[in-house]
Amino acid sequence: MGPLEGVRVVELAGIGPGPFCAMLLADMGAEVLRVERPASGPPAWPTLFARGRRRLAVDLKHPEGAGVVLDLAAAADALVEGFRPGVAERLGIGPEACLARNPRLVYGRVTGWGQEGPLAHAAGHDIDYVALAGALHPVGPAGGPPVPPLNLVGDFGGGGMLLALGVVAAVLEAGRSGRGQVVDAAMVDGAALLTTQLHELLAAGLWSDRRGVNLLDGGAPFYAVYETADGRHLALGALEPGFYAELLERVGLDDADLPGQLDRDGWPVLRERLAALFRTRTRDEWCRLLEGTDACVAPVLSLTEAPAHPHNQARSTFVEVGGVVQPAPAPRFSRTPCARPEPPVGPDDNPEQTLAAWGLPTEAVARLRSAGAIR
Repeated sequence: MGPLEGVRVVELAGIGPGPFCAMLLADMGAEVLRVERPASGPPAWPTLFARGRRRLAVDLKHPEGAGVVLDLAAAADALVEGFRPGVAERLGIGPEACLARNPRLVYGRVTGWGQEGPLAHAAGHDIDYVALAGALHPVGPAGGPPVPPLNLVGDFGGGGMLLALGVVAAVLEAGRSGRGQVVDAAMVDGAALLTTQLHELLAAGLWSDRRGVNLLDGGAPFYAVYETADGRHLALGALEPGFYAELLERVGLDDADLPGQLDRDGWPVLRERLAALFRTRTRDEWCRLLEGTDACVAPVLSLTEAPAHPHNQARSTFVEVGGVVQPAPAPRFSRTPCARPEPPVGPDDNPEQTLAAWGLPTEAVARLRSAGAIR
């Protein structure tokens, strides 16, 4: 089930954005075969990103390992990988080799710095790509250092999700042209893309290139996080005048006794008044008063609290798969809904059956197993 039902994808297993992309494609109904290196033991933690797809252990350093991947690519609509530039080529499974076997193939690659450029072959992690893209500098308090936004902006939003969008777009185009292509998803590009609105505000003179002094970075006291009496926190997003007015009315503050909402010189006073007020009740007491109103207030929930919130439960935003609570597939489709994810499975105990469905003869698979190319 799902809008990508009938689409076949080969995933060359890696970490971070590549598996996240493959998970998204599998969630939406694509048949994804995860090609992994032979493992010496079970994974150290639940591999949630591997949900919804079969796994095959292939030794890519074996003389016949590359041939297995090329055979799979010949039967696929897309292939995704997250190696450093040049690694897939050295293994004999780069775009040129794969497209020679299947001219309609979409070859998706995700890296930190991209396939070309002065830093293309340098090591790095999410924090480095986000920093170079200009997406790290705006995050953090005024007068303090930038705060890493976990690895959500580079690895996942600017990496895996961008690759998934690129792969789907290229598969659609291949359906019209009959020709595949390479999708180069660089996390530095994706992180930069996510800052588009900030560049728009900067160009309009509505954004300062300093942390913690702007409307959306915690600088505005009506778009900020406040501590409550029990040491928990509320997220306040009363940006528009009407929402701000409702906030003041519901919490019992008189606008006439406060600085103007957009009076930046008065923001420290307004922040102090709001902070003192929110410290007078617990988070949940404030939520009973404000949540679900146009005051634009929500509780700051932990990872363990979020699945239990009534709204998330009503929408089944989180599901339990294989005994592990995790985010459900998104977005929602009215006519081709995504199926409930299946838990990750171990390496295929019957690769002959799996690979036969991908066009590899059972005799050839048996020979490859005995030769050690497939484990």
